[in-house]
Amino acid sequence: MNTVVTNLSAGQPVPSDEALRAIARAVNHRRWVLFLRVAVAVATLAGWELAVRFGAIDPFFFSQPSAIYGQLLTWLGEGTAQGPLWRELLVTMEETVLGFLIGSVLGIACGIALGRNKLAADVFSIYIKVANAIPRVVLGSIFIIMFGLGMGSKVALAVVMVFFVVFGNAFQGVREADKNLIANAYILGANKRQVTWSVVFPSALSWILASLHVSFGFALVGAVVGEFLGARHGIGLLISTAQGTFNAAGVFAAMIVLAVVALAAEYLLTAIENRLLKWRPAQLVEHGM
Repeated sequence: MNTVVTNLSAGQPVPSDEALRAIARAVNHRRWVLFLRVAVAVATLAGWELAVRFGAIDPFFFSQPSAIYGQLLTWLGEGTAQGPLWRELLVTMEETVLGFLIGSVLGIACGIALGRNKLAADVFSIYIKVANAIPRVVLGSIFIIMFGLGMGSKVALAVVMVFFVVFGNAFQGVREADKNLIANAYILGANKRQVTWSVVFPSALSWILASLHVSFGFALVGAVVGEFLGARHGIGLLISTAQGTFNAAGVFAAMIVLAVVALAAEYLLTAIENRLLKWRPAQLVEHGM
């Protein structure tokens, strides 16, 4: 059945009843999902608070939502022991974004280069596997020895955390490119560079963008872990300080700040992905069909 009919008087396509019902179901589904998300969050926080008040949970180890909220208000109004909260967050974000950008560019470049060169892939694959097997967090201590307590050590750890995620997806995306399209491009006279950028890279783009959603979180982890190991400023230092003073509310408050940042970055990356992949058909969530 056609889902679009033509309005003869206006000359414009008008959705049919079936299409309107599908749109309505999609809108209702989104509203229901939003309601359930809020309900789960409220129920979890309320249950946590009540469990602490009735003695089922020890607040010394797990704090409580009201104390965490109070800690956030204190940081926002009076600042932290290291300085204003916005400055600590800015330091962490600068380290995260730099690590994310550098690691992503290196991962994409190396993934495409090795994906297009079988000899190079065979030679360097063993070294990449060995490097990937090393726990990246352990490298934080080495980077602090090499680059000191400044931004360099945190950026380096974030780069390492991001690189292998993006590299793996870029490499696999290049290998999964349609061989028939590549062969047709060569037949039409394209050289290897033109095939790479006009056929292979667009084919691998969805793989690459999928890795960016995950890799930003890894970049944030790298920056925070680096700050936790040794830093002068940053959210990781706030967590380390709160841990040293047995301030569980401070630890959870810092985690909430990081979660908000990660969520905002996820929405931004999704918007960029939707803009770059406009060719993908829009999907309606339908139920009961």
